[in-house]
Amino acid sequence: MSKRTLLIIGCGDLGMRVGHSLAPQGWDICAVRRRPPSAEGDFNWIAADYARQGALAFAQQLRPDIVLTSFTPSSMDPEGYTRGFTQAAANVLDGLGSHRPRHLIMVSSTRVYAETEGGWIDENSPLSTQDERALAIIAAERLFLDSPRPASVVRFGGIYGDPHGRFLTRIAGGQVAPAIPLRYTNRIHRDDCAGFLVHLVRQSTAGAPLSPVYNGVDNDPAPAHEVESWIAARLDIATESMPAANPQLANHKRCRNARLAASGYALLYPDFRSGYEEVCRHLTN
Repeated sequence: MSKRTLLIIGCGDLGMRVGHSLAPQGWDICAVRRRPPSAEGDFNWIAADYARQGALAFAQQLRPDIVLTSFTPSSMDPEGYTRGFTQAAANVLDGLGSHRPRHLIMVSSTRVYAETEGGWIDENSPLSTQDERALAIIAAERLFLDSPRPASVVRFGGIYGDPHGRFLTRIAGGQVAPAIPLRYTNRIHRDDCAGFLVHLVRQSTAGAPLSPVYNGVDNDPAPAHEVESWIAARLDIATESMPAANPQLANHKRCRNARLAASGYALLYPDFRSGYEEVCRHLTN
């Protein structure tokens, strides 16, 4: 049987985790990054700026079975999001030309939802009409979902798992989110991000139907203060609450993950305690 090809566009940490999982199973991994690493044995690296028109013209010749995109903004202003998401998605479709992969999978964000006051949402909930950065992500999703190629979007919550990231550094310095006003957070461990994407790739290649949209979050939306205080206690750190955030910046929601569960994927870390217990272990050893 001929090898299958996975094309990862925007191959950062998450894409590399997916690629490293699939390469030993006989997949050819073609990985696109603006500045590829100098060496990565399991990957065929391609240097390209996916936000630049015409930069992905090679994709049709690769004839990938699956295309996975993990876009990032070119800059943090709305124009950077438009280039990094909307234009990038258009460039992917243009680059594929007449080729029809088995499936397109886009890494997206729960930021796209309109809910801002802590209510429950699922994949059918209204999308933002106000957040310019979210609108650029939504436009990219629509390009994929409205194209003639089968496509799915995975809207991940806050991805964690790096023991040396800024979030844990702040908590290690004794600063935690205030209890009031209440602000819910949604998260997913990076191992589950990669695991779920690999799961979808395997399902698609086995001929199983995929949903157009999934929420990639764990089972336990929890208040930021609760999460951060638990981590601080686990690390035996005395804390004080930070000043309350500007109410206009404290948008929050609680995301349901029923479609993820229905797909048959079993979370490695179903709640923040199980996930951060693993992360904290790396810090205390």
